Amino acid sequence: MSVSVARVPTHSASRYLQQLAKHWSHKMEVRYSEEEGEIAFPNGSRLQMRADSETLDVVLTVPEGDDEARMREVVARHLDRFAFREAPLTFDWRAG
Repeated sequence: MSVSVARVPTHSASRYLQQLAKHWSHKMEVRYSEEEGEIAFPNGSRLQMRADSETLDVVLTVPEGDDEARMREVVARHLDRFAFREAPLTFDWRAG
């Protein structure tokens, strides 16, 4: 498994976390609250999110052999869709 971590600066972290979780809940296993969320993708990847007043912290775990860069882009693109007023959001992806 490869792990990517990003701290995304935004004052709307909780709103974006909840919107993304609701959006993907129709297709994937999702658990979330106002502060935390977890999404299990069909390919075995897992996205964990934690919101506070200034940032959205994301941890993306991708199975070996899957395209980590593509999964990072999927997450970023979807969050940017909900953050259209301040998009593009800044993702400082790094190995976790």
